[in-house]
Amino acid sequence: MTDLGGGRVGSGLEIAHGFPHLDTVHAAITALYKRLSYDTVHSFAASVLPVDVAFSDDENPYLGVQRVAGAMVRHLRLPDARMIVSFREMRHAGSVELAAGPEYFIELNSRFKTHRKDIGAALAHEVMHVYLHRLDLGFPGTRDNEILTDTAAAYLGSGWLLLDAYRESSVSTQKLGYLTPEEFGYVLAKRALAFGEDPAPWFTSPQAYDAYVKGVARARRDGQRPPLAAAGRLGRHRYARDRRSAHSSPAGGYAFEGHDPLRVSFPCPTCHQRLRVPVQGRLRARCGLCGSVLDCDT
Repeated sequence: MTDLGGGRVGSGLEIAHGFPHLDTVHAAITALYKRLSYDTVHSFAASVLPVDVAFSDDENPYLGVQRVAGAMVRHLRLPDARMIVSFREMRHAGSVELAAGPEYFIELNSRFKTHRKDIGAALAHEVMHVYLHRLDLGFPGTRDNEILTDTAAAYLGSGWLLLDAYRESSVSTQKLGYLTPEEFGYVLAKRALAFGEDPAPWFTSPQAYDAYVKGVARARRDGQRPPLAAAGRLGRHRYARDRRSAHSSPAGGYAFEGHDPLRVSFPCPTCHQRLRVPVQGRLRARCGLCGSVLDCDT
């Protein structure tokens, strides 16, 4: 049984912010490309649309939740998987029983019967658990595995709903998932840079939009670190100094290896697999995992 344990709602709740889980997020993105391949990852170039998960005021919640679950199944191309969804009083936002299939039993917090707007967000997380289970892709430890699930949902086109479920006001505060709002924004920005799809028009929560903007700024910095040619002046100066002494920079993300020839390794800004190239000035490097072609100044 897996739980959407990051689901919280109430007044005066403390919501974690910033980017404390980026190492695990990067590992999750790399794992998706390794397990699925470039072509399969890019087959998810179109996200789940708002109309796919919208609820009308008079729609039966039990029929509607099955309809939305079906939309998630179709998005992830799980035609032989059947989601049986019910509501019950529970501490978490949702849970799923990961069995052999083809039927998977999902339970959602009973509050979603009246707060239907966020049913799509809860199901995005739980159905992604099923998808990763069938891929046999997981991380050790509950925390890291849940971060993998959130990251996969956001990167493969349904997790924007999890960020849009984040709201803060003087009346109540809500956040679903294990990633911080800014980390959800970061993964969605990485997706936007890779696929050219901007989710910003779909956000109904002002706080979600603000978190996405912060995530975009952080994601763009990944493409502006040395030895990438787009690195800023200060980064280039620090890199040149480190190169003279072959001093690796954990903060900068690059490491020098060998002597003849000297090579530098650094994370691909798209999939975060480490690349190794010779230190020989301007060159173009191609990531063998995600296919990104990178202008470098080594």
